[in-house]
Amino acid sequence: MPDKISKLHRSWIMSRVAGRNTKPERLVRSLLHRIGYRFTVNGPKNKKLPGRPDIVLPARKTVIFVHGCFWHRHAGCKHATTPKSNTAYWQAKFRRNVERDRETMQALQRLGWRCMVIWECELKDIEAMTARLVSELPRADGLELPDTLDDQQLVAETQALYGKR
Repeated sequence: MPDKISKLHRSWIMSRVAGRNTKPERLVRSLLHRIGYRFTVNGPKNKKLPGRPDIVLPARKTVIFVHGCFWHRHAGCKHATTPKSNTAYWQAKFRRNVERDRETMQALQRLGWRCMVIWECELKDIEAMTARLVSELPRADGLELPDTLDDQQLVAETQALYGKR
């Protein structure tokens, strides 16, 4: 009986994890929009692309995945810890997540899409993330960065646009 309870409990915990429109995703979308990029959000209704990328830039044939360091196992990150209880379950779960990520990226690349991964911990430095986005997503129309990006203002704009979560 304890095994059934733990499976039910795990199932309940997993159902509480947000699969889309997470705070990091909303922050990246707000940042992209603010610096002039236009994109679509690839939700469950759009099954055209493998793996349901978080952000799709069709004009650049680029997809962006916003990965949580814990769930997607960001190498060397302090947030990529393994729970101390039921480690066999968690290790198998994480291994499958990483494998699925690799398979998805390969499938997208075979279709001619460029893949970009943004890790949750990278969003602590908005200026560096902005510079990375601009350098990895070049624009033909000569995008220039805003003089300053106020982190608190950006977070407030993100919450206003996408609602608090």
